[in-house]
Amino acid sequence: MLAEAPPDAANEPAVVDNIAVARLYGEPLFAMPTDLYIPPDALEVFLEAFEGPLDLLLYLIRKQNFNILDIPMASVTRQYLAYVDQIRKTNLELASEYLLMAAMLIEIKSRMLLPPKKSVDGQDAEDPRAELVRRLIEYEQMKLAAARIDQLPLIGRDFLRAQVVIEQSLAPRFPDVDADELRAAWGDILKRATLNQHHHITREQLSVREHMSIVLRTLQGRRFAMFEELFDVTRGPQVLVVTFIAMLELAREHLLEVTQAEAFAPIYVRLAYSPA
Repeated sequence: MLAEAPPDAANEPAVVDNIAVARLYGEPLFAMPTDLYIPPDALEVFLEAFEGPLDLLLYLIRKQNFNILDIPMASVTRQYLAYVDQIRKTNLELASEYLLMAAMLIEIKSRMLLPPKKSVDGQDAEDPRAELVRRLIEYEQMKLAAARIDQLPLIGRDFLRAQVVIEQSLAPRFPDVDADELRAAWGDILKRATLNQHHHITREQLSVREHMSIVLRTLQGRRFAMFEELFDVTRGPQVLVVTFIAMLELAREHLLEVTQAEAFAPIYVRLAYSPA
């Protein structure tokens, strides 16, 4: 004999595998409420979001594969105004930004309907769409560049900076030093000390008169002597200079004669001849 179902069981909805339709505040909901109020604009969906009038205009042109250098103004203007009418119903402040571009499109369309006027120099007038095309091309270039930059890896979005914490002791321990390293360090100090020694320069006192007497004694009793023989090359450049000056002084005082047989011949020095 089957047991009778409770009277309220007939009113409950059928539940498959004990799964409710929804949960409200954690409680299972087995049927949609009949008094649920949904505002008219709650389910309004904008399929496309644009960053401005140029973005919308570029979208309409690229979507229909129009040539941006030869824009069909009638078709583009019609579609543009249709979108503006849609946003005017919900956001009048946002629509005002697009109305300025709509006025520009209508102006370009009207200028294209008029017969073209030639300029003063007889050339054809500029295409009314030229300025708009230039702005669209510049905007598209900037938009593509921004998209390429956005694809670059960004810290915090695509990767995170690795942080490694190294714990160090408060009292650092220095390595031990053996005797060989100390001996090598002391040897380096001695080498540097020898390089930094001071060089003392002393000045030798030389007398021109004294070297004049030396030259006269050297020539005494000799008929002549070669010019090179009168210089002591072992004494240094200072003595050579003083000896040369002494010879010039003797020649100026007519105590010495410097002779040469011909050009480029050896130079001889002798005492000046003095008659008895």
